[in-house]
Amino acid sequence: MESRVVASLESIAAREWDALAPGGAPFTSHAFLAGLEQSGCVDGSTGWESAHVVLEDAAGLAAAAPVYLKRHSWGEFVFDFAWAQAYARAGLAWYPKLVVTVPFTPATGPRLLVRPDLDRAGVTRQLIATLEALAAERGASSIHVLFPDEADASTLEAAGWLGRRDCQFHWMNRGYRSFDHYLAGFTAEKRKKTKRERRRVAEAGIRFETWSGETLDEPRLDAIHALHRDTFLRHGHEPYLTRAFFTYAARHLGTALLVKAALWRDALVACAVFFRSSDTLYGRYWGAAADFHSLHFETCYHQGIEYCIEAGLARFEPGTQGEHKVARGFEPVLTRSAHFIAEPRFRHAIAHYLAREGHSIDAYAEAVRAHVPYRDKHHGAGE
Repeated sequence: MESRVVASLESIAAREWDALAPGGAPFTSHAFLAGLEQSGCVDGSTGWESAHVVLEDAAGLAAAAPVYLKRHSWGEFVFDFAWAQAYARAGLAWYPKLVVTVPFTPATGPRLLVRPDLDRAGVTRQLIATLEALAAERGASSIHVLFPDEADASTLEAAGWLGRRDCQFHWMNRGYRSFDHYLAGFTAEKRKKTKRERRRVAEAGIRFETWSGETLDEPRLDAIHALHRDTFLRHGHEPYLTRAFFTYAARHLGTALLVKAALWRDALVACAVFFRSSDTLYGRYWGAAADFHSLHFETCYHQGIEYCIEAGLARFEPGTQGEHKVARGFEPVLTRSAHFIAEPRFRHAIAHYLAREGHSIDAYAEAVRAHVPYRDKHHGAGE
C-alpha cells in the first residue's frame, strides 16, 4: 500500500473518496470538501493549505484523511491558542501545524477514512504513521484530529496521541410522533415557555418554508448568503464560507443542504442553514434582516427539531456553545479530539493539562444536565 499527499481533492474521483465513508456523512463527502477548495474557502490565502493523506492499493483508493497545513488556529473550534503562546514563550514555533478535520465545521464524524473491505485496524495504523511522517517532513509542531467519532478517537489514543474532550448540546429523537409529543416530556413550566416562544413568532405573521439544495436558485442563494454574511460582520469579520461555496453546495450536495426560510409578508427576513445525513441534522449558520421576538430560537432550534421529528432523524447537532440551547431540549454531549505533539517536554505538559481540563468538562456537563427541561433528567420524554 503506497501513500501520497494531494493538494486538491479534484485529483481524486468522488466515487472513490465517498466509498471510504459510506452512510451519507455530508461534511467528509467529496462534494463538501472539494467545494471548500473550489470556491476559495480553503487555499493559501485563507491559511488552510490542503495536504490530504491518501493510501492506495491495487484496487485504488484504500484510505484517506482530510489534512490541512495551517499557520493560524482560526476556524477550528478546538482552541489551542494558549498552547501556541506557551511555545512562543519557550522560543519554539507552534506553526505550521497539521489539522485533520472538516474546516469551519465543529461536527463529529469520521476522520480516518478506510475502504470497508479492508482490515481497518491495520490500515489505520499505517494512516497514523503516514500522518506523523508528514508532520516531520513539513516541520509541523503537532497534528490535531478534530471532532473524530468515537472509533477514531479511541484508535488515536491507543496509538499514544493525547485525548481531549469538550461539551456541546445535542438533541436526541426518542421516537417522538410530533412536536407536542416531544413537549409532553417537559416540565409544565418549560413546556409553557416553549409554546409561548413559538406562538410569538407565529403571531408576528412569520411563516416558514423548507428549501433544499435543488430548489435554491441564484437569487435565493444571494439572499441566504447576505443574511449569513451579515451575522459574521456583526461580530467583526468576514464569513468563512464564500458566496461561491453556496452555489457549489446547492449544485453538488442536493438534499444534504437544507435551509429553513422565515418569511414575513412573503419577504425573507431570516434563515438557518443546515446540513443533514441519513440520521442527523447539523445546524451551521443563521442570519436575520429584522428583529422579531424569539425568531432566532424558532428558526435555528424549534424548526430544526420539528424537521427531525417529521423526517425521522435520530439527532440534531446545532453547533458549538450556547447554554440557551439547554432550555429548548438540547442535552450536554461530550465531543473528542486527539493531538500528536512532537516536542516531548510539551507533550508531557499538555497531557497533564488535558487531564485536569477533562475533569472540569465532565463536571460541567453533569452540572448542565440538571437544567434540561425534561421531567426525567436523564431520558427526556417518555413513551
